[in-house]
Amino acid sequence: MKRVYFDYAATTPVDPRVLTAMTPYFTRVYGNASSINVFGQEAKTSLEDSRKTVAGMMNCEPEELIFTGSATEANNLALKGFAFGSRKEKHIAVSTIEHDCVLNSAKWLEKQGWRITFLPVDKHGLLDLGELENTLRKGVALVSVIHANNEIGTVQPVKKIGELSHEYGVVFHTDAAQSFGKIPIDVKDMNIDLLTANAHKIYGPKGVGALFITKHLKIEPLLHGGGHEFGLRASTENIPSIVGFAKAVELRREEMVIEAKKIDQLSKHLVEEVLTIEKSHLNGHPTQRLPNINNFRFAYIEGEALLLLLNEEGIAASTGSACSSKSLEPSHVLLALGLTPEEVHGSLRVSLGKYNTKDDITYLMEVLPKTVEKLRKISPLSNRKKGE
Repeated sequence: MKRVYFDYAATTPVDPRVLTAMTPYFTRVYGNASSINVFGQEAKTSLEDSRKTVAGMMNCEPEELIFTGSATEANNLALKGFAFGSRKEKHIAVSTIEHDCVLNSAKWLEKQGWRITFLPVDKHGLLDLGELENTLRKGVALVSVIHANNEIGTVQPVKKIGELSHEYGVVFHTDAAQSFGKIPIDVKDMNIDLLTANAHKIYGPKGVGALFITKHLKIEPLLHGGGHEFGLRASTENIPSIVGFAKAVELRREEMVIEAKKIDQLSKHLVEEVLTIEKSHLNGHPTQRLPNINNFRFAYIEGEALLLLLNEEGIAASTGSACSSKSLEPSHVLLALGLTPEEVHGSLRVSLGKYNTKDDITYLMEVLPKTVEKLRKISPLSNRKKGE
């Protein structure tokens, strides 16, 4: 059976060149970076070299970047660490289409006495800047808005959001787990104070993320121990994965532009083909989005059933965020666009990566239309509509 992977927004395979760079750090350069012996100092050198590489990709200083165990941890540290270290008004604003780790961090802070404002988006998933400014006028300590949404790919005008936030003396955080290494990011030019990134969305290893923290910003650590990562993230550093992260970033720097053009062409072809299916629609912004994320909805079908039938044909896709794909609850991201629960449940995310080809899309289009038709024939909603 042919196997095609269309779930790159969930995770990516490790690039063989990344794996090659990591291998010595499991067996030869295995010292603890906090040790003063020669083994530890070799690891320490690799740690700091990696920090410079990752920091350079977002144009921050190495000492402004700490490594974490994931983007989820980095997002938790950004919100909770700021809240614990802040003496400002206890009010945080986040968009309604944040990743669950940001939304749930905000909801947890609400239980600790913080006021949380959820900022609306339009039908394409773009933040309402007027509503943002109205909220900023009321007194906010931190604004957190995802750079590129993990379900629909819509890219926010983060430079303008950061500019507005700074006009009111507000700290700005963005979750760039999906965008980092796919589109250019410059934290200085884009007015960003805190930024989350990770490795496994850019052909690096799982289990390593990063958080940019602008100088002089007070962050309280969530983990206490030996003072690793400038005292902000205690734990023996995961040197093999950090080295892999840096190698993945190095490759992104070399290949990002060319790859983005290739994937953009594939996505345009994919969208054109899928929208030939009757009563199909593209969710999210038609142009202002990541080149690799395509989210469709099909009237009168159930997305989970579609996903399972595609899987039987060797096609791996998603109904939304992989972190919550086992949940039968409708996507909060798609609901925030103004879609009905029925429309949301008929959605499918097809996310592309560097190993996809036009032949993969051809195979998808051999399977998808007839699968949608099959599900519509047995759909009670579809049959009810025909009888009206």
